[in-house]
Amino acid sequence: MRNPFARRSAMDLSPPAKFGAFVLLLAWAFVVLFPIYWLVVTSFKTPNSVDKGPFYIPFVDFQPTLDAWRYILVELGNDTLRPYINTVIVGLTSSVIALVLGSLAAYALVRFTYRARVGIIGLGIGSMAFAFIAAALGAPLLVALASAVAIFAILAQTIGRRFTRAMGNSDIAFWLISQRILPPIAVAIPLYVLYQQVGLLDNIAALIITYVAANLPIVVWLMRDYFAALPRELEESAAVDGASIYRIVRSIVLPISVPGLVATFLIVLIFAWNEFLIALVLTSADAQTMPLQVAAQNATRGPQWWAMSVLILIMIAPVVIMAIVLERYITKGILVGALKG
Repeated sequence: MRNPFARRSAMDLSPPAKFGAFVLLLAWAFVVLFPIYWLVVTSFKTPNSVDKGPFYIPFVDFQPTLDAWRYILVELGNDTLRPYINTVIVGLTSSVIALVLGSLAAYALVRFTYRARVGIIGLGIGSMAFAFIAAALGAPLLVALASAVAIFAILAQTIGRRFTRAMGNSDIAFWLISQRILPPIAVAIPLYVLYQQVGLLDNIAALIITYVAANLPIVVWLMRDYFAALPRELEESAAVDGASIYRIVRSIVLPISVPGLVATFLIVLIFAWNEFLIALVLTSADAQTMPLQVAAQNATRGPQWWAMSVLILIMIAPVVIMAIVLERYITKGILVGALKG
């Protein structure tokens, strides 16, 4: 008699179980895809059709029109193009920088041992705070930064030697990811004041710097787990053959880390692409991004859902296409390291 509790593969299901799984997957696909369908349908509706709806099927419930597309792409062409270009520049640039810096930091946390002294870190934070306060009080930025560096160097060489308590690799990694716990609204006003003092308000450089700082902990955390799952023997063999650490990273680690890098890049790109609050605080006109342009369609006459639908579709299209093209890398990057031991 067959043991009903015997472990079987995922594909070894009875016909009723397969049918039930198919129905559940079909229902979930409907839940996921219906909002996209509703966006597409709404983008071809007139304001009158939206107000009198809901209408679901084009040419049956309503007559589709390109009025909303013409309004967004032609009548508001420049007002749509500028935020779109800003979104592309800010999203891609910040994601690439965060991926490069975060991946290097993650590899270092996996392959090297650190014993960073807490006191030295505190001196560094205090010196940075001194530079910001001095700049806020009217001191020239370069003078404030030079003074902070000098103060840090002097204190590190004198009282810094007395600090003995140190942080390990796990402590550093946890401290990095803990920065994501802080709600963005808590730093929005300080960021506004900081960029106002340095003259970077309504500038895409401010968004790039902020998004890099915000997404860096995510890259470090994800790539740290990915690098930890890679076989160390390959790197040790290359080191025995005389390869330097830079050659090992360039020729061995990076090629086999492409799935993890792609998956992580797409995750942080989505965060930067859809970010709203920081962009709302730091920009006004020149550096606006697409999320702000979508929100701007909620005018005095109420939400213009037809226009919002067009903007959302052209906003998410590049990311969706990129996810479809890179799907095989994303799947590998997510699964590697999920099962260890």
